Amino acid sequence: MNDYFIVKAEEDGVNVIGMTRGAETKFNHLEKLDKGEIMIAQFTEHTAAVKIRGKATVHTKYGDISSE
Repeated sequence: MNDYFIVKAEEDGVNVIGMTRGAETKFNHLEKLDKGEIMIAQFTEHTAAVKIRGKATVHTKYGDISSE
């Protein structure tokens, strides 16, 4: 089972973008969060990376990190 991570928006309009794995990296999913909203997600066989645009905090079992 894959680990979960949590994205908490610190401002309106934070974009959470899932990216595919494979020979080419492509966007496969986009969520828009407003301030205070959270998204609980995990990596899958199709999603290998997540790009976050906007001010947010990401919580993982390895620790927390904030984007600016």
